[in-house]
Amino acid sequence: MLQAQFSVSDADITSLKSGGLLAWLNARYSEPLGQTGVAWLDSRGHNAITAERRYRAHEFGDYMIWNQLIAGPDQTRKRMALALSEMFVVSSTSFTSLYPSCLIAAYWDVLTANAFGNFRQLLEALTLNAAMGSFLNTRGNLREDSRGRQPDENYAREVMQLFTIGLYAVNPDGTLKLDASNKPVETYGQDDVTSLARVFTGYDWDFLSNGGTSTTVSWERNPVPSTHPTTNPMRFIANRHSTTEVNFLGMKITGTTPGEDALHIALDRLFYHDNTGPFFARQMIQRLVTSNPTPAYVQRVATVFGNNGAGVRGDLKAVWTAILTDEEARAMPTAADTLFGKMREPIVRFVHWARTAEVTSDNGEYEIDDLSEPDTLLGQSPLRSPSVFNFFRPGYVPPNTAIATAGKVAPEFQLHNETSTSGYINFMQRVTRSGIRDVKPGYTTLLPIAHDVPAVIDWLNLRLTANQLSSETLAVFATALRTFNLTASSSVSAKVDMLAAACFLVLISPDYLVQK
Repeated sequence: MLQAQFSVSDADITSLKSGGLLAWLNARYSEPLGQTGVAWLDSRGHNAITAERRYRAHEFGDYMIWNQLIAGPDQTRKRMALALSEMFVVSSTSFTSLYPSCLIAAYWDVLTANAFGNFRQLLEALTLNAAMGSFLNTRGNLREDSRGRQPDENYAREVMQLFTIGLYAVNPDGTLKLDASNKPVETYGQDDVTSLARVFTGYDWDFLSNGGTSTTVSWERNPVPSTHPTTNPMRFIANRHSTTEVNFLGMKITGTTPGEDALHIALDRLFYHDNTGPFFARQMIQRLVTSNPTPAYVQRVATVFGNNGAGVRGDLKAVWTAILTDEEARAMPTAADTLFGKMREPIVRFVHWARTAEVTSDNGEYEIDDLSEPDTLLGQSPLRSPSVFNFFRPGYVPPNTAIATAGKVAPEFQLHNETSTSGYINFMQRVTRSGIRDVKPGYTTLLPIAHDVPAVIDWLNLRLTANQLSSETLAVFATALRTFNLTASSSVSAKVDMLAAACFLVLISPDYLVQK
């Protein structure tokens, strides 16, 4: 369950034990989509065109995504969407236009709406998403002209390199194919990028559909549009689209092909490419289960990507099920296998604690800002990647470590250094007791047993680490927590002090930081 979502409730435990893993997963897939990010922003008035100029503020996008992750009812969907957001990256940090919060919310809503759908539909929805268009320059991308202008190549490159096929040809198990000189075989070249870029011309924000209006106000030089251009898919404008023939990855799209048809053809080519299944499978296994899946594990998941058992390619529910039910995912960790698993990234740790500690917002705003600063804050913040290459690279190897010596990778360790470690410890010590602004922990379920140190430790050990705290760690925690000298009649404040300390100790322990 901690691989499939952020936290575990008593109802989850009961359901899984009674029905089994497949039934539990299918129930999660059947949960209705919760309130969307855009709808939440609208409900809080963040779409208002007022003198406060909320339509220029980034922070409401941060409030939105923290609300989604911490309070969203369908957390398995949200967990998968977060994993997808770290492969199909869009970062709100780069937005300079109006409604940056609505832009990032609409992008997030594409991920959640399609997380249990089909990879092909997800790929097209992201390609046409206004935030993606703004982030990777598809929005306003124009055809070539007689003065030497050429289509922007940014999205054409990244949709291949990062979103679908990767830089090098791979076998069905994700291992590299090698040429006669024992060198990796490139999947595409510069000519492929230049040609494919023509497909992504002619798209711009949709100012026309779904009630697009503008409001004239005294404090702005130009009328302020409604949120619709940032939340609608981009609109195709035929006279801005290239009519030059496209040749990429061995396929030709004639210059007379209608632009929207050309887009479908190009995305189909990427979707059906031999690399796409294993490329996607490996990264999603890394996000949810282990940094170093075996080639056999990757191939088993990639096979399901290719065919869900009913002849359907790209069925994401089947892919998630294959990842989470695989024999490697379900094998009990052993003391000898020190390099299995993955480091929990800071976002996941924070949301895990917040849900477990039953945090709530005093005013419903969830005023948690960008937490990216590593020296004083969490060191990572959702939808705030510093670049299109995510917070960490899939192949990152921490230098001078046993991981490097073993020839393994550890992507999340790219965020882990002396500064971020001390920053995380200090940050979590504060928030486990006091929360952040309007967002406060309740510890409602734990308060009645706060005076019973063994019971508290057992409860947290199960729900935070799946009972993986070592005996030595458990002994240290018990000694520390008994110093609070609580009784059943102790004050709520004293009990919360102890519970915050208990959570804090777990959250900074290596037994917790490495998920197995």
